[in-house]
Amino acid sequence: MAFFYIRHLTHYLYTGLVVDSANQIKLYPVQDSYQRVTEHSIEVSHHPDIYTVHDYFGNKTGFFSQIAPHRELSIENRMAVEITPKPMADLQSSDIVWKKLLDDETQMGHHPFLKAEQAKSKNEILEIVQKLVPMDIHPLESIKRLSDFIYDNFTYKKGVTTIETSVDELWTLRAGVCQDFAHLLLYMLRLVNIPSRYISGYICPGSSEWRGEGATHAWAEVWLPDTGWLGIDPTNKCLAGERHVRLAHGRNFTDCTPVKGTYRGGLDHTLEVTVQFSTQPFTDTQQVDQTPTFVSQVHKEGMPQNSYTTYLQMQQ
Repeated sequence: MAFFYIRHLTHYLYTGLVVDSANQIKLYPVQDSYQRVTEHSIEVSHHPDIYTVHDYFGNKTGFFSQIAPHRELSIENRMAVEITPKPMADLQSSDIVWKKLLDDETQMGHHPFLKAEQAKSKNEILEIVQKLVPMDIHPLESIKRLSDFIYDNFTYKKGVTTIETSVDELWTLRAGVCQDFAHLLLYMLRLVNIPSRYISGYICPGSSEWRGEGATHAWAEVWLPDTGWLGIDPTNKCLAGERHVRLAHGRNFTDCTPVKGTYRGGLDHTLEVTVQFSTQPFTDTQQVDQTPTFVSQVHKEGMPQNSYTTYLQMQQ
């Protein structure tokens, strides 16, 4: 069992005034038998009302708007969570599990998590997957082999991919970050009809150093007849455990995006994301003296900055 305090600050800085900002947030930690939320709050600059619903997958989702002109927008998400690792169920024989996994009832019941995207490298990837997923061993062992393959053959490297990087691009690059590795693992699993879903959340620091820790994180969950949903983290070559805090799940990243929205105004802006972890409540000093975990600057190259282009951007 592990207990963590998490503070996640998303801060947008615009080069000019923007208006009509409409946003969606999936920043509500999962509450179940293995993740108990003892504290949670979301504070948005300018204090708009946040309307919440549950999406198709059951994720609590917030919506808010900021109509008045503004030059920045901040979203501060705070939580305290207690994580209890899910005990491993007694595994059934491989032939029984594969039979249940591939029957019509399972395939139809998990249809949203089985459709693989189109990829030019499908045949090349499928050839490797078929070698790593024989029918005479338990699917869980095969899933671990796929996770190990990604860990061993792809370099963890920031800045070479984006949220829009395709399987084909990742396969060529042989490098990426957690969301890319989760994306590829899901693609491989779906090629052999194993239900799998994308998980967004955090990976908390621990006694040993893991790739991507101390920040937002992504991994996969697979469904097997004898284990139910089980998390697997290809970025760190392990099953998800007491350092993995879940926010949302879906078919892919777009179903789980922590923050996304639109606004009217200039294209240029800076995004700063700060994520902090502690086993004790945060002090005022900790909250002030913190360097952003992630910084992204968007600048439209070659576009003249004058009153007419500003007007066009406002209209768009």
